[in-house]
Amino acid sequence: MERVVARVRRHARMLILPAVLLIATAGVATYALAALPEPWQRIAVGGVAVLVIVFGCVLPLLAWLTRRVTVTTRRIILRSGVFARVRQELLHSRGYDVTIRRTWVQSAFGSGDVRVNTGHDHPVVIRDVPGPFQLQSALEELMEHSHSIIAERRRAEQSMADGDTVVWGGR
Repeated sequence: MERVVARVRRHARMLILPAVLLIATAGVATYALAALPEPWQRIAVGGVAVLVIVFGCVLPLLAWLTRRVTVTTRRIILRSGVFARVRQELLHSRGYDVTIRRTWVQSAFGSGDVRVNTGHDHPVVIRDVPGPFQLQSALEELMEHSHSIIAERRRAEQSMADGDTVVWGGR
């Protein structure tokens, strides 16, 4: 039975700049709409304000909301994409190496980049995770648990092949 262990997004500090931009745009646009005498100038200011809000605030929020990492008892699922959805899965049973990289800003906010090296050309990097050390320890525990289950199955299959008697319901 597969259970969800954690759902993780990037640290919410990524939304500070879009929030400040939204407040500044609303203030400047309100002042400009009240101060400008011509209707075409008001329409131009309103149009620019809408474009700044859409591209500077709404799209970054959507990008933040659609990037998600789900850790289950069997795998890591990485989902991303606003207009085109991308899904990537890493099984714990395959084995990997987990490292953490933190900048001084990430250390101040208690976040970090979790790097999952699967042995392929490019490692999977879960960027700016809040509480990276908890995620690292959870991934290591899940990987060890997965390897112990696989070892038990192999031993059971080996004993079955040797002709040992099995109690009903023991499989």
